[in-house]
Amino acid sequence: MIIAKCPLRFSLAGGSTDLQDFVDTNNFGSVISFPASVYTYISVHNNNRDKYIINYSKRETTQAAHEIKNDIAREVLVYFGCGPITMTFNTDIQTVGSGLASSSSYMVAAIGAVSKYMRKELSNFEICKLALHLERKFNPLTGYQDPYGCGLPSLKKMVFRKGKDPEVTFLDQSLLSNLDMHIKYTGIQRQSTKILNKVVKSDRRALLDKVNSLENSIKTSSRDKFLNTISEGWEQKKTITPFILSNKNVKDLDYLLQEDCSVLSHRLCGAGNGGDFLIFSNKDEALSHNNLITIKINQKGLEVIEV
Repeated sequence: MIIAKCPLRFSLAGGSTDLQDFVDTNNFGSVISFPASVYTYISVHNNNRDKYIINYSKRETTQAAHEIKNDIAREVLVYFGCGPITMTFNTDIQTVGSGLASSSSYMVAAIGAVSKYMRKELSNFEICKLALHLERKFNPLTGYQDPYGCGLPSLKKMVFRKGKDPEVTFLDQSLLSNLDMHIKYTGIQRQSTKILNKVVKSDRRALLDKVNSLENSIKTSSRDKFLNTISEGWEQKKTITPFILSNKNVKDLDYLLQEDCSVLSHRLCGAGNGGDFLIFSNKDEALSHNNLITIKINQKGLEVIEV
């Protein structure tokens, strides 16, 4: 059996400038993000049958790979020409509509698992590049940052240019050593494509300034500037794309987090209007909110093992 484990990614600045329309119009996009200690998992094994078995929220059994309804499994198995196997999807947390690029994380894990099963050697960077190509077959609004943000490790700045591989710069993480990071699920699932169809119509150029500001705060170890930039970027995004808080429950939770003095900074993950909030607090300080998951920055990216 092959088991692949891929982290979910959290964007700190520049989100939505990695969409293809923005890169095409403005010549580049840029994001600062990190993969975290919450994961998706894909396992594959030979089932000694003449059928494909795909286990996720449903169970599919088909005789041909192209008949599989699960987009990720279908595209990966067809691409590699893989014979009948069992593929199983698992995750640590609620990922549907989370804003954490779960589809890309699963895609990276699936490619990692199947390529290992097929004895094809691919680097994590090559896997991320292929993941973007395959995911865009069924979701053309997949951002550049999603597979690379999940599959590559550590806190990093990524610059995206049309027709070129991303430029990845790993950033010093010492500034975060006296902070805790948590995620808070809004309880609202949303389809990112519906939100992103509205995002592509908005002017997002000002978001790039926050990428530069955040990078500077990290390089100069300016904790206050770092936290302020996260907050300013979130306020800016709400102004540019106000529909990302059109759900009343999400808007109310945003207000509660803003009024909580123990919350140093926060922002909604992904396209918005549901999913998870990312929250920063002082190290080891208790927060009043329930159902928080404390996370750390993942230092390995995609991992694949054979058992």
